[in-house]
Amino acid sequence: MLNRHLVPLAYVDAIARAGSIRKAAETLAITSTALNRRVLALEEQLGVPIFERLPRGVRLSTAGELLIAHIRGQISDFDKVASQIADLSGERRGHVSIACSQALLPYFLPEQISRYRREHPAVTFGVALRDRAAAEQALFDLSADIAIVFEPVRLREIQVLVAVHQPIHAVMAVDHPLADLDVIRLRDCANFPICLPTAQYGVRHLMDLALFRSSFDPVIAIESDSFEFMRHYPGHEGLISFQIPVGLPSLQPREGIVSRQVDTRDVPAGLIYLCQLKGRSLPVAAAKFAAQIEGVLDETYR
Repeated sequence: MLNRHLVPLAYVDAIARAGSIRKAAETLAITSTALNRRVLALEEQLGVPIFERLPRGVRLSTAGELLIAHIRGQISDFDKVASQIADLSGERRGHVSIACSQALLPYFLPEQISRYRREHPAVTFGVALRDRAAAEQALFDLSADIAIVFEPVRLREIQVLVAVHQPIHAVMAVDHPLADLDVIRLRDCANFPICLPTAQYGVRHLMDLALFRSSFDPVIAIESDSFEFMRHYPGHEGLISFQIPVGLPSLQPREGIVSRQVDTRDVPAGLIYLCQLKGRSLPVAAAKFAAQIEGVLDETYR
């Protein structure tokens, strides 16, 4: 719950994220007229426009860009202090915002969030699917407390809490001819169509590098930006897709598919990173949850 004096600032933040006063008003459950009056009053107080009015919405002015950085810092600081005060009373409250790669969504994060909330049911969570670059940006603009990403883009101004290896796995039907192998070589896949993620994902980056170095000329039958689709589809035909272990069920076979590690001589393992913004002191709930994730990743994958 925000302090009352922060509410008008939170309205500005909501408009900036929505790119429209009308859309932000719908999210905030107030009328667009009332929200616009709040903005006009704040602009009059500051003596400059916060937003540029466009035919289809608004965007931050130069002054607005400065203000939004201050607003997000204020909201983040308030959340941190509120969490610390709640901790003093022995009842941990707070909100944890997570930006993460797709592979974390089906199994890993549901298990970890439910484990945390069993001990601290007053803590709420926000989980946002973000690709590598967008997850890092979410840390910069304070819309996420922590990011869990596979093969980040740059890592500037990012504090890495833990990084663990994730070897690439080949996913196939339980009755696939290669399912009896313990480890898959790329050349083993030569006689089968494959499914790859689209270019923005870390798994595709590693696969492209490996295929460039190899003599294997694959038949890429399907490309997809959905890891859920790529995990399930091999159960329907003799096709092979590729995933990382954190995005696969721990008990196999499941849903008609199995996975086998691809030999790291062919495709080197990537890294999954747990990160926060460098120099930022996280709210208590976010810091405690990050410590839990750090411990689980370290224990499971190291």
